[in-house]
Amino acid sequence: MTSELAVKGGELLFCGCTSWDSVGRRKGLPEANLVSPTRLRPLLGVDICFVAAGCASCHCVALDTEGRCYTWGRNEASQLGHGDKITRDRPTVVSELSKFKIVKAAAGRSHTVVVTDDGQSFAFGWNKHGQLGIGHAKNETELSPVRCAVSEVHTTACGADFTVWLTSVEGASILTAGLPQYGQLGHATDNEYNTKDSSVRLAYEAQPRPRPIASFSGETIVKVACGTNHTVAVDKNGYVYTWGFGGYGRLGHREQKDEFAPRRVEVFTRQNVLPPYAVVSAGSVNSACTAGGGQLYMWGKIKSTGDDSMYPKPLLDLSGWNLRCMDSGNMHHFVGADSSCISWGHAQSGELGYGPNGQKSSAVPKKVDILDGMHVISVACGFAHSMVIIDRTNVEDRLEQLDVYDGKAPEEVGAEPVSESPVSQKAPKRAAAKAAAKSNKRKKSKDASDSEDEEEISDDDESDDYEEQSNGRAKSSGRGRGKAAGKAAAAKKGAGRGRGRPPSANQSSQPEGKVSTGKRGRPRKTQE
Repeated sequence: MTSELAVKGGELLFCGCTSWDSVGRRKGLPEANLVSPTRLRPLLGVDICFVAAGCASCHCVALDTEGRCYTWGRNEASQLGHGDKITRDRPTVVSELSKFKIVKAAAGRSHTVVVTDDGQSFAFGWNKHGQLGIGHAKNETELSPVRCAVSEVHTTACGADFTVWLTSVEGASILTAGLPQYGQLGHATDNEYNTKDSSVRLAYEAQPRPRPIASFSGETIVKVACGTNHTVAVDKNGYVYTWGFGGYGRLGHREQKDEFAPRRVEVFTRQNVLPPYAVVSAGSVNSACTAGGGQLYMWGKIKSTGDDSMYPKPLLDLSGWNLRCMDSGNMHHFVGADSSCISWGHAQSGELGYGPNGQKSSAVPKKVDILDGMHVISVACGFAHSMVIIDRTNVEDRLEQLDVYDGKAPEEVGAEPVSESPVSQKAPKRAAAKAAAKSNKRKKSKDASDSEDEEEISDDDESDDYEEQSNGRAKSSGRGRGKAAGKAAAAKKGAGRGRGRPPSANQSSQPEGKVSTGKRGRPRKTQE
């Protein structure tokens, strides 16, 4: 998320995994990783002014100064908007958007949303949960851009399966649509219901039409960032609000409880409100922003080991730096500050850009040496990749020395994948023997930050593994919040248990508001 409207173009550099169909699902080939910031052949000399990726996304979006929209990466749900489901290694212009000038974009797990210079918004990709905001979820995928049911939009942000729009409409400055499972839409409900009267299996009613958040009716929201299943927003007065999934303390409220409606973060009040130029970012398991004096604060799971930060704490390693832009991926972070590019976090695919002789991961912020002395215009972090836009002024000679990645043509990548749909929140029922085998496999799995080290897994288990990682928690689809009595009794009879259900009725019937110390936030201590 940039702290200002990015209008100047520059050279786009990419680092991280290019094995789009396997990243996050099985161990990829090392040669598919670009471990140093690398130029992309189709974008050489193109003035890129904005890049977008999501902490749960395995695809990329880039916008140039002419308003053209380029997409590439995983495409099994048509999240690239080219009218097909063919994965693309090379940035490709979305032809159906060519008559518009695209100025902002955001990427979810399997969907993409863009904003035009005249305030329209278009979306494409996976729409099972209504995350495209087009007013219905009749088609699970939209192959090409469709118009969102919003107006006067000036920016957008995407979580894994939901979307947020900021508009200039009075009384409706922030609207949300998509999956409400963890309260990430901010409408004071998760729309949870039982699939059948006799079943304990839960589902969550999709919200396909963008709705204003009622508690913000008198406020103007000016900044927003989305993690996998949580949201961070800033109003015009500099107050910070968070809501959604609460594991690891990523909401900053000193507890791990889900918040179904926006709740103000206490640290950023009184003398410590955010200035207008503040930077706001959200990773899959953490949140960050810059406050007075440019000091960066972070909260949630910041390191792959050690304690979580249950409330915002200043990151002293970056004190004194002038942070202009920042973004967070699954468990890594990129910052543009002064004439340097800084990255840190847990990485396996070279997404920190330290080069072939550098370390893979870093627990503390560290300069990307090859970019030292360069001015960073914008940054974006995806699930296992990073993108940086560099101002070419005075550094064209140095940029010429960087590697160039050609990528494969679409026909070389392969035909359309067999899988017609990406990660789904609900999986079909399995036979008891297979469920038991899967449960045993999960007990052996590591938590999100280490998950790319796992051995190759079967196709049936791929999507569940990917969902665990991008959520940053042990998988636990379907939980009864405060609806314990009836569901617990049904659970004892073994009624209607679907794939992914917790084995214990006690786990699935946690009273409303009670902090979950295991399954929801600390998967290493309590695994299924």
